[in-house]
Amino acid sequence: MAPEDDDERGFFAENPVPRAGKPHYSGHRERLRERLRDGGQAALAEYELLELLLFRSIPRADTKPVAKALIGRFGSFAEVLGAPEHLLREVQGVGPAVAFDLKLVAAAAERMLKGRIRGRQVLTSWSDVIDYCRAAMAFEPREQFRILFLDKKNALIADEVQQQGTIDHTPVYPREVVKRALELSATALILVHNHPSGDPTPSRADIEMTRMVVESAKPLGIAVHDHIIVGKNGHASLKGLQLI
Repeated sequence: MAPEDDDERGFFAENPVPRAGKPHYSGHRERLRERLRDGGQAALAEYELLELLLFRSIPRADTKPVAKALIGRFGSFAEVLGAPEHLLREVQGVGPAVAFDLKLVAAAAERMLKGRIRGRQVLTSWSDVIDYCRAAMAFEPREQFRILFLDKKNALIADEVQQQGTIDHTPVYPREVVKRALELSATALILVHNHPSGDPTPSRADIEMTRMVVESAKPLGIAVHDHIIVGKNGHASLKGLQLI
């Protein structure tokens, strides 16, 4: 037996399943399922929705303590899914299998949101763009600089992470941004990056870098529609703030 398995089994040994009859948590699980079926996700607290996910990973134990511990550690359902795998495994009761399953759900959610904007005119699906960017980047522990490349109809051609940096800085090279846009025959861009601090307020460096990209792209007929900054506490649009 692997050491990681010992960790999970040791935690749940405190709540053994009775030898006869149904375990004490079986009725609770069925009640949660019924509430989800009848009322949708809004009928459940965040930790209860997380419990439902954990049922699949931990089929023979009470998952409420683990769900509450995860929410307590990271703050919200979204932040649990966005947390790095190694930090998830620091929570008592979360071993490699549970951590992997949570990251799988996060990847599936991101893929679903990306599917909403692929091939569509993103400027008419702006809320979907924001949802996707937040799911993809808001809870990353390091800064990332991502570009959405658009065609002449403002449909998504490609979505690429161009640079990864530190907890508070990502180097961006406007010439490389424009070069990649030309390679993809893109006529417009949406710049996106995250602030791991959680505060999406643009810095002076963010504003200056954006203007440099705009100035480099404009002579080549490439428009920069916006620069979106995402964080745990929301998002900011440089265009909406009239900074570009």
